[in-house]
Amino acid sequence: MAVDNGRVLQVERRDFTQLVPENRARVQSMRGFDDCYTDIVDYIIRCTHRIWDERDVGLIYTHYTHNCVAYTTLGTMYDRETHIRDTIQRLAEFPDRRGMAQQVIWNGDDVNGFYTSHMTHGLGRHTEFGSWGKPTGRTFCTRTVADCMILENRIYKEWIVRDNMGPLVQVGLDPHVFAQALAQRKFDSGETVLDLSENRRLLGQYPPESAADLSIAHTEGEAELLRWLHRIYNQRMFGTISDIYAANCQWHGPLMRELYGVAAVLQQTIKLVAMIPDAAFVPQHICSVDSEEGGVKYAVRWLIDGHHLGYGSLGVPTGHHLSVMGVTHFHVRDGKIIDEWAVYDEFSMLVQLKLAAIQAAA
Repeated sequence: MAVDNGRVLQVERRDFTQLVPENRARVQSMRGFDDCYTDIVDYIIRCTHRIWDERDVGLIYTHYTHNCVAYTTLGTMYDRETHIRDTIQRLAEFPDRRGMAQQVIWNGDDVNGFYTSHMTHGLGRHTEFGSWGKPTGRTFCTRTVADCMILENRIYKEWIVRDNMGPLVQVGLDPHVFAQALAQRKFDSGETVLDLSENRRLLGQYPPESAADLSIAHTEGEAELLRWLHRIYNQRMFGTISDIYAANCQWHGPLMRELYGVAAVLQQTIKLVAMIPDAAFVPQHICSVDSEEGGVKYAVRWLIDGHHLGYGSLGVPTGHHLSVMGVTHFHVRDGKIIDEWAVYDEFSMLVQLKLAAIQAAA
């Protein structure tokens, strides 16, 4: 059934009360969804609020399949009960945390299923004893993206990319201490790091492929963005950034870093690749919506695979394997990127390095 994208809610420029409207007529075919949801953006905003802010955790039983798989930067959950336990634990540890929606980029329909990329800012205080130890009372703000596959009111697959490093630093805790402890627990439970010596960015002695894989693109705009990313990350043509970013662009990254201008984006990109110089950048999903602010907004879920062979935020190169899961939202207007929100977890990268070191020493 045709979907009127112009009538589906958009998060930007709207107060929360406008995102969960009362007595709003359904504007999109939502076969199998609860009557309170008027479109897919309403669904993902409203059910997230009901579960996390209104504390109706039991709604997970009617909003997730029993065998829903959730991929996170620190591990994978394979069933609904694990979702529920994890939610309760986070609510207990951070009772005043609020997840404020920033944008939802989506595609799909109620026949083939919806895909949503939901970015939030999580604000709260560290007030309770939990996985972070003794409460510090300090505030934190972190960025998270949850990508969900949804059919008939139930999420059946999810990718959660949360910046875990930022809050640890903000409340004054040592990420290395926590990464070491988590890595040891993983090792003791039998988890290991699989080191793949070749990631296929280069085939033997050939240079990188000249053409990007566009098989996941749904529009020409999505295809063009994938070409840009392939050129920058896989072909290492970093100068492309000067051509495709607006002069007054903004970049919003891990640890709530805020950068401005082409030079800053260029340096940040090079720093990431320098830390993993054999990195292969693999886009896994892309979707887009026409923005009420003008232009188009895109969500790209991606993986970077390589080895810690360069200096950077993780310290002295260790040579250990690194796999980085991330989601980036782009706002493109008049053929230029004016805003980029990059979410990946440097803490999970640190845990991987600690786990690999424990494994090597065993």
